[in-house]
Amino acid sequence: MLRRSRRHHPGNSLLGLPLLGALALTLTPLTPLAPLDPLTPPASFTAAPAGTSAGTPADASAPTDQLPVITPAPQRMTATGRALRVPDRVRLAVGAGADAAGLDVIRKALASAGARRIDQVPIAGTGATPAPASGARDPRLTVVVGSVTDRAVARALRTAGGSVPGTLVAEGYALASGAGDRRTGATAVLAGNDADGVYYAAQTFRQLVTPARGTLAAVSITDHPLMSLRGSIEGFYGAPWSHADRLDQLAFYGAVKANTYIYAPKDDVYLRESWRDAYPADRLAELRELIDRATTHHVDFTYAISPGLSVCYSDPNDVSALENKLESLYAQGARSFYVALDDISYTSWNCPADQAAYGAPGRAAAGRAQADLLNAVQRGFIDTHDGARPLQMVPTEYSDMADSPYKKVLREQLDPRVVVQWTGNDVVPPSISVTDARAASAVWGRKVFLWDNYPVNDYGQTTGRLLMAPYDRREAGLHEELSGIVLNPMNQAAASKVALFGGASFAWNDRGYDAGRTWRAAAGHLADGDPMTTRALLAFFDTQHLAPTFGPENWQPQAPVLGAALGDFRAVWSTGSDRERRSALRELSAYAALLADAPELIRNGVADQGFLRETAPWLTALDLWGGSLDATLDGLRQQLGGGSGERSFAEAAALARQAAAVRTIPGTTRPQGTIKVADGVLDTFVEEAPGLRG
Repeated sequence: MLRRSRRHHPGNSLLGLPLLGALALTLTPLTPLAPLDPLTPPASFTAAPAGTSAGTPADASAPTDQLPVITPAPQRMTATGRALRVPDRVRLAVGAGADAAGLDVIRKALASAGARRIDQVPIAGTGATPAPASGARDPRLTVVVGSVTDRAVARALRTAGGSVPGTLVAEGYALASGAGDRRTGATAVLAGNDADGVYYAAQTFRQLVTPARGTLAAVSITDHPLMSLRGSIEGFYGAPWSHADRLDQLAFYGAVKANTYIYAPKDDVYLRESWRDAYPADRLAELRELIDRATTHHVDFTYAISPGLSVCYSDPNDVSALENKLESLYAQGARSFYVALDDISYTSWNCPADQAAYGAPGRAAAGRAQADLLNAVQRGFIDTHDGARPLQMVPTEYSDMADSPYKKVLREQLDPRVVVQWTGNDVVPPSISVTDARAASAVWGRKVFLWDNYPVNDYGQTTGRLLMAPYDRREAGLHEELSGIVLNPMNQAAASKVALFGGASFAWNDRGYDAGRTWRAAAGHLADGDPMTTRALLAFFDTQHLAPTFGPENWQPQAPVLGAALGDFRAVWSTGSDRERRSALRELSAYAALLADAPELIRNGVADQGFLRETAPWLTALDLWGGSLDATLDGLRQQLGGGSGERSFAEAAALARQAAAVRTIPGTTRPQGTIKVADGVLDTFVEEAPGLRG
C-alpha cells in the first residue's frame, strides 16, 4: 500500500456506510449545479421506485421488484409476474435475424444464471412454445429468438404476454418473459424488428438475468431508439487509441446499443496530413479487422477523411484521390463515410486554381468550395456504391447557432442527404437544450448530428484530469431536433466508457434517461456487478467529476459528494458540541476509509485491464490522498482530546505533497501534467484542517 497503515476507527465498515447513499445521487439534466447533500437527495433529484427504471412505467398490479434497471431505459416496460428460475436445461429456439453474436450474449446470460445445457433448435416445426419436460420439477424454459415478422415468433410473443409493435421502427424489438402454463412452460421471446433489433433484444435479455439468484425477470418490453445515430467519434488530438482499444470499444458499443463509431483520430497521418496516400497493407488489414468487429456488434464503422489542410477543391484529381481513398475502405467492408473539414482556415486557398474558381478566400467562398466537394462525393461515390450510407461531414464552422455567409451557402447548396455535425452552442458546451438544437437545425437546413465534446481531455483545462462525471445537461426531447449523438472521448479509451455509457443511453431514449442511474450502471458494468467494487468506482468517479469548458467555467463541479461531506463536517466542527464533533468525525472517517480503500478495491475488482492501466496514476494519487485525509482526521481527533495533532497533520501534508507530484503517463495524454484528484476540495481541506479548532 502506498499510504500509511490506516487505523480502523469505529464506523469505518464499508458495508452500510451512511455516506454511500450520496454516491447514488446525481443531478437531473438542466438543473442548477447545487452541491449534493451526502445524506439527503437534493430537491431536483427524483428517485424511481425501488427496482424500476425512471421513464419506464411499472405495472401497478405487479410488485416493483419485478422490474430491473435496464440501460438504456426501454420505451415501455411492465412487470408480468414473479421472476422465473433459470433451470439446468434451456431450449433455445432460433429463427431468422438471430446471429452468432446475439446468441452468444443469450447463452452467456443463461449460463451465468445456472443453465448447464442449452439445446438450440430451429423455430420451424417446434411450435415455438413446447410443453415442459416430463417429470421436471419446474417447466423447461424456452427462449425464442427471431424476427417479429415471423409468425411463429409473433405467436410466441403474444403467448408470453408481449405485444407486436404496431410500427416496426428500425433497430426496435419486443421482448416478453413469463411463467406460461402447463402446456407452454416458462417462455422468453426476443422478437426484433430487424437484425439489429434481435441483437439489441439479446442485450436487454442479458440485463434481465440475475446470476446470483439464478432468475430471469418476468417482463413485457416494447423498445426502439429515438435517435438513429448513437456512439462515439475518435476525434481527439494526441495519442490515438491502440488497435486493441478500438476492438474492445466496438464490442462495448454493441453492449450499450450504440451503433456508430467514427474513425477520425487527428494523429492518423493517412486521413489528415497524408490523406492522398494509400494505407500500407498492415494498416489496411487492421482497419479491415475493425470493420469486421464493428459489423459483428451491429456498429457502423464510419471512416472519416480530413483533406482540408491541403485539398484543392477545384482540382478533379483531388476529388478522385479522395474517392480512391474511400474506395480502399469500401473494399474492406466500410459502408459509412465522413469528410471532416474542422480546424482548418478559410483565409487562404491551398492552390491558385481555387482562387480562380471561387474568388477571394472567405466564408462564402469556402462554403461554395466545400459544397462542391461534398456533393461530388455524395453523388459520385456514395450514390454509386451499393449499401453506402449518406455522407457525413463536420463543417469548418461547427459550433454555435448564428447564421453566417458560410452556413448560408452550405444550407442552400449542400445536398440535403449529407449529414452535418454540430458541437453545440460552443466547442465544449456546458449544456445543450432543445431550443439550441432547433436553432442549429434551422441554420443548417436539416437535423444536425451532435458531436459532443465530452469527455474529451485534449485541451489545457483538462490537464491531469479524467472526466468521469455522468453524461448530463443535455435536455430530454433532443431526439426531435437531432439525427444523433456521438461523444468525443478521452485519450484513455476504457476510462471513457463511463461517459460513453451515458451518451448511448441518452441517445437511445432521452425521455427516459436518468443521469445518476446510468452513471451507477456504468460503474456496475466495470465492476461486473460486484457491489463493493461499484461503490469504490463511484467514489473514484466523484474525485474525477469536474468537467471544464474552454473558458473559466466548469459545467460539472469537482467532487460534489466529497465536497458536501466536508462542508457538513466544517459546519459541525465550527459550531457543534464535542459530542457532535465526535459523531461528525466518525461519519467522515467512514468516507475517508472508502476513499483510502477504493484504489485497492478497484485494482482487485475491475477485470478491464485497459481501465486499470489507464487510470493507474490517478489510483496511485488517490491512494496517497486517502492516506492524507485519514491522517488529517487523526490530527483533528487528537485536537478534540486536547492534543495538538501536529505529527498527524505533518504526515497528512507529506502524503499530500507526494500525491500532488504524481504525473500522467508519458505519451498517452495531451497535455501532460500532474494528476488532479478532487482538487480544490480535498487538498483545501487537508491544508486548512489544522486551523479548524472549534
